Amino acid sequence: MSDKPEGTKDMAQRPPYQHRSAEDFGEVKWRGKCQCGQVKYKLNKEKPLKAKFCHCRGCQMTHAAPFQWAAIFHKENLLFEKGAEGLAFYSSTNKTREYSLPTKVFCSWCRSPIMDEGRNVCLLFPESIECGDTDAERLEWRKAFEVDCHIFYSQRILEIPDGKLKWAGMDEDSEKVDDMGKPTE
Repeated sequence: MSDKPEGTKDMAQRPPYQHRSAEDFGEVKWRGKCQCGQVKYKLNKEKPLKAKFCHCRGCQMTHAAPFQWAAIFHKENLLFEKGAEGLAFYSSTNKTREYSLPTKVFCSWCRSPIMDEGRNVCLLFPESIECGDTDAERLEWRKAFEVDCHIFYSQRILEIPDGKLKWAGMDEDSEKVDDMGKPTE
């Protein structure tokens, strides 16, 4: 019996797990890691496609928090330094620890959540991306990962009156709501 999670056989050949040379990957813009440092990754994009706060019940339970902060990147923009080594997976769709997309990705040692992986993109958690040591570096980090909107706000546990766009469900596929969750249109 293998100690690798079920379904991981082909993943080593695809981003973000496949080995790529520094030249192929490109300039590293950000670095991230889990809490214990066993899992490390690099990003070659300065900004995510979007950054969102997700208030769905699944994210609340996974993170034991009122909402999840996700920065969306194409898989090609992410590179795990050790491939899939040290990672654990959970398919909330199948309720199994197999690698089956979409899947939740954790450090297998400290269990820090790293990302949610979809078919085309990864939803990285900005808290695991290094933000620097100086005020200027932290400001650059905050600007890069600034939230665009809230999704599944109808499932929120608390109101966040931040003036950001809020969607009752998935953005663009649901109605817009105000800070108190009331429809705006």
